[in-house]
Amino acid sequence: MSSTITVEGMSCGHYEQTVENALHDIGDVSDARADREAETATVEGDPDITELVEAIEDAGYTAHA
Repeated sequence: MSSTITVEGMSCGHYEQTVENALHDIGDVSDARADREAETATVEGDPDITELVEAIEDAGYTAHA
């Protein structure tokens, strides 16, 4: 299953990597890709959406499911 989350505040590739790493730390995430230009993060797997949003916010970004 694929989920897409809006992520605000990513301005470079390093920030994309930070978001991806935060998402990969969540159980049930098999892959995560962040796109700063689209302001999204796409996650493959079956994680809890609330957990995804919290992980992104804990990394310092604004996120909306």
